[in-house]
Amino acid sequence: MLEEKVLKTMEKYKLIEKDDKIIIAVSGGPDSMCLLNLLNSFKEKLNIELFVAHVNHMIREEADSETLYVQNYCKKNNIQCFIKKIDVTKLAKEKKNGTEEMGRIVRYNFFEEVANRISANKIAIAHTLNDNAETILMNLMRGSSLEGLKGIEPKRDKYIRPIIECSREEIEKYCDEKKLEPKFDKTNKDNTYTRNKIRNLLIPYLKEEFNPNIIYTLNRMAELVRQDVDYFNNIVKKEYNNIVLEEKENIVLDLRKFNNLEKVIKSRLLLYTINKLIGTTQGIEKINIEDMIKLCENNIGNKYLIPNKKIKIYVKKGKIFIYKL
Repeated sequence: MLEEKVLKTMEKYKLIEKDDKIIIAVSGGPDSMCLLNLLNSFKEKLNIELFVAHVNHMIREEADSETLYVQNYCKKNNIQCFIKKIDVTKLAKEKKNGTEEMGRIVRYNFFEEVANRISANKIAIAHTLNDNAETILMNLMRGSSLEGLKGIEPKRDKYIRPIIECSREEIEKYCDEKKLEPKFDKTNKDNTYTRNKIRNLLIPYLKEEFNPNIIYTLNRMAELVRQDVDYFNNIVKKEYNNIVLEEKENIVLDLRKFNNLEKVIKSRLLLYTINKLIGTTQGIEKINIEDMIKLCENNIGNKYLIPNKKIKIYVKKGKIFIYKL
């Protein structure tokens, strides 16, 4: 049963604890309605408090009916529902961003806003086994590192994904059995978007021609990759603590100790340090990391690198200085 599978997932990754205040991101589609109905059925057993956050992107004609559908479910089940209605297409043009990316930014900003307003400590997202497989394939084709091949994590900070081990087929079957009558987003059939091409064209082809269990195979691989990434991350944290000399507004590392590390650890340690300093590694490419390693190995003073306009790195008197710009 799907209920048992989800309870096992939540226990396996320690997703939910007693007295959690959880915001559920609900679009009105099968995945999010399945998640909402499951957590609602568990709330007394788990002693948790539930809230719903829904964003109306104003892109499709059906958007208002989807909002009403979510509101009616919440009213019937006595769940407080927070709604945001925003013209994402217009905002994307103003911000010179893609519509899909702008929608994602708006949603997650709203989830954080609601979480702060009601002091919620968890935000539940309805990512599935299929979503994870699609993400892995997208990252693979972009030439991702191991970080990208681990896919969507079941838990990251306050974000939890209780149905991440459930397939889309299982979820739709559950919705039918519970007579939820979720709304289906017609844009999911639009193969203009890369993810839709992978979902509607590539995965069916891989299933038919190579591996009928490709969804499960990719997810098994992701779980193995996550174990490897966790192992490397633990080593990197240990080495960082061993070589860090100063950690204030800027970070200073011991050059000799850094140069004695394996290259694979050096690369990860630099990314870890940059993320610690500015909260992201966006814009840092493989070539930037290689240039930083060369700079440290050559140990030439008066030379510096500015890899992404947010940080500056230079070497002086046996130390690596990484500055926030």
